[in-house]
Amino acid sequence: MPDLSEYRQLALDMSVDAVALVPGPNFTRALGKSFMSHERPFVVVIPAQGDPAAIVPNLELASWDLVGFEGAVFDWRDQTGYDGAFSALAAHSPIRSLAVEGQVMRFFVSDAFTRAIPDLQIVDGEHEISGLRIIKTEEDIAALQAAIDISERALQRVIAGVRTGQTEKHIEQALIQALFAEGAESLAFSPIVAAGDNSARPHGKARADYRIKAGDALLFDFGARKHGFAADITRTFFVQDVTDEGRDVYDTVLRANKAGFEACRPGVTAHDIDDAVTGVLEASPFADRIRTKTGHGLGRDVHEAPYIMRGNSQKILPGMVWTNEPGLYELDKFGVRIEDDVLVTGDGCRSLTRFPKELTIIGR
Repeated sequence: MPDLSEYRQLALDMSVDAVALVPGPNFTRALGKSFMSHERPFVVVIPAQGDPAAIVPNLELASWDLVGFEGAVFDWRDQTGYDGAFSALAAHSPIRSLAVEGQVMRFFVSDAFTRAIPDLQIVDGEHEISGLRIIKTEEDIAALQAAIDISERALQRVIAGVRTGQTEKHIEQALIQALFAEGAESLAFSPIVAAGDNSARPHGKARADYRIKAGDALLFDFGARKHGFAADITRTFFVQDVTDEGRDVYDTVLRANKAGFEACRPGVTAHDIDDAVTGVLEASPFADRIRTKTGHGLGRDVHEAPYIMRGNSQKILPGMVWTNEPGLYELDKFGVRIEDDVLVTGDGCRSLTRFPKELTIIGR
C-alpha cells in the first residue's frame, strides 16, 4: 500500500475531511503509478481519519491492482455511468469538506462529488497539495538529471545537422527523433523550434513553410521526460552569421541568466531572483523587448512552484528546482532565450544543465 500519511496530515492541517487526487503528477507521486486523464472520472480520496477510497473506471481495474491500494474501490462502467460510484463513496466516507487540485481537477468531476454530497464544501488545495513535492529528493534530482542529460545529447546531435534551407518542422522532427534515440521515455512538452521572426514568439510553433537562412536566430525550447520527471532547456543559436545587434542582445540575455545564478541562495525570495535578472534586461537598450518572467519550478510538471517572478515572496529553499530563462523578443525580427535548470543547494545553487551558453554559430 502506498504511504499516504503526508496527505492525511495535509487534510488535518487544512482542516478538511479529506484530500482528493486525480490522475496527474500528484496522483503519480502518491501512488507510484501513472494513469491517463480522460473523460472517465478517476479519483482517490484520502481522509484525515479512516481508510482511503478510490473511484476507478472498470476498464482500469487490472492496472489499478498493481498499485497495491488497500482502501475501498468503487468501480463503474461506461454503460451505467459513474454517479453510482460517487454515491457509494459518499456512503462509505462521510465527508463534508474536500481539498482538491484546483489546476487539475475538472469541473465534471467536482460536479459529480456535489451531486453525491450536496452540502460538500470543495476548497482549492493546489498550493498545499503540489507543495508536498516542491523540495526534491535525491531520487527526484537523479531523475531530473537523467532527463536533462538526454535532452542535451539530443540537442548536440541535432545542431550538428542544421543547414540553411531546412524547415523548422524538419528540425523539430529531427529533435524529437534524437530525444527518443537518446533514451527519453516521452516528451516533456511539444518542443519549440523557431527561426527568424518566429523566435520572437516565446511559444512559437515550428513552421513547415519557412526555410531557415543565413543570419537567422534559431531557438530550441524542449525537454525529455525520464522516470516521470521533465527537463526544460532553451538554447538560441545563429545560423552562419550574426549581426552586431544579435550579439548585443545575446550578451544581454546571457548576463541576465548569470545574474540569476548569482542571486540564488537559500532564504532569498522568488521576487529577489526575478528582480536581479529582469534588472539586467531593464538596464539594457532592449528593455522594451521583455515579455516574460524569469522562470518557474520544474519537476514532475514542466511548470510548477516556485514561480520566479516579481511580487512572489515565496522563499527559495534547498532542494527546489527552478528554470532560469531570461529572454528578449523583438516582434517581426528575432528573439533570444537562454534557459537552465537550477538546483538550490545549502549555500547557493548549481546548474543541472551543462550545455554551453556562449554565443554559437551553427549551420556552416
